[in-house]
Amino acid sequence: MINKLFEFSFEEMFKQKYDFFATIFEYLIKDYNTDSGGKYAEYYTPHAVARIMAQIMVPKPVKGVKCYDPSAGSGTLLMSIAHQIGEENCTIYSEDISQKSSNMLRLNLVLNNLTHSIPNIIKTNTIAQPYYLESKFDYIVSNPPFKLDFSDFHADLDKDAFKKKFFAGIPNIPKSKKESMSIYLMFIQHIMYSLNDRGKAAIVVPTGFITAQSGIEKKIRERLIDNGWLRGVVSMPSNIFASTGTNVSVLFLDKKADNQHIVLMDASKLGETIKEGKNQRTVLTTVEEDKIISTFNQKEAIEDLSVVVSREEIAAKNYSFSAGQYFEVKIEYTDITAEEFAEKMTGFENRLVNLFQQGNTLDLEIQKQLKGLKYE
Repeated sequence: MINKLFEFSFEEMFKQKYDFFATIFEYLIKDYNTDSGGKYAEYYTPHAVARIMAQIMVPKPVKGVKCYDPSAGSGTLLMSIAHQIGEENCTIYSEDISQKSSNMLRLNLVLNNLTHSIPNIIKTNTIAQPYYLESKFDYIVSNPPFKLDFSDFHADLDKDAFKKKFFAGIPNIPKSKKESMSIYLMFIQHIMYSLNDRGKAAIVVPTGFITAQSGIEKKIRERLIDNGWLRGVVSMPSNIFASTGTNVSVLFLDKKADNQHIVLMDASKLGETIKEGKNQRTVLTTVEEDKIISTFNQKEAIEDLSVVVSREEIAAKNYSFSAGQYFEVKIEYTDITAEEFAEKMTGFENRLVNLFQQGNTLDLEIQKQLKGLKYE
């Protein structure tokens, strides 16, 4: 079947190219999840999020670039950015610990005219045994696992070879709930290390990361601002991932970022809620997707949606990446006459007098009831 697909060109029939395949691929993945108990591709990225990431990362044509995903899964993010760049203009590289994911990604490469990248799909433990340890990339996309027990290879990460890469530290091993270890923090540091001098990245993170007051999260945010690598952040609507209720944001990194015009966006109020089986999911409309992309790329400040700030302003706010902390607090003033003011004040005073009287009556009633209590 794969050989037949390889020989056949769909382009004459479907102008959508990858978007057409993506719909089918997502449908097949859902069935695979159901049949295999929901274990495979648990965190595949919604295509709306993948498109937003790709179109923000690549607003202008580029050629001859290397694109990488250190936790590629079935390759949704890589296929989206390749489609945005042009399949003939990029080479794909990936790592993933799952052999099934790697096989599905290879199939996706065949379907999307990217067969030249098949040898670059590596099955490995990206954090402990990276295949592309010293490789540098032009574009990196990632939706890494947020929580995972990596206590079995935790000690290996303290090697000298990893000291520079994991500059912010390695999460401690908890005595209980080892499965709650924040492995995504290791992926962020790995991605920062893997960017070339012109590199750009888009990383899905739990929204709690953007405001954490201390720890590894804070150290990473400080490094991004101090190095001038933060292009912006988009906080997504809740339940945009069907498989997790965790609120997520997307970090956009750029080694050549404009540090005086960093875009922070709160898109949490956008989207429409739909029901998929027992779950509810938030879906962005095409108009909303376009609004997020154009607002970000044009560096627009829109009330209750986005702010444009400098790295000095972010440093002054304890390195918070949350747009809400930079929104202006607006107080509406109403012009009233002296007579209207006096009338309002009289009304307030009368209400307070009545409340005080009611309070006194209740005090007396409570005292009366207490006196009536007897020991039996």
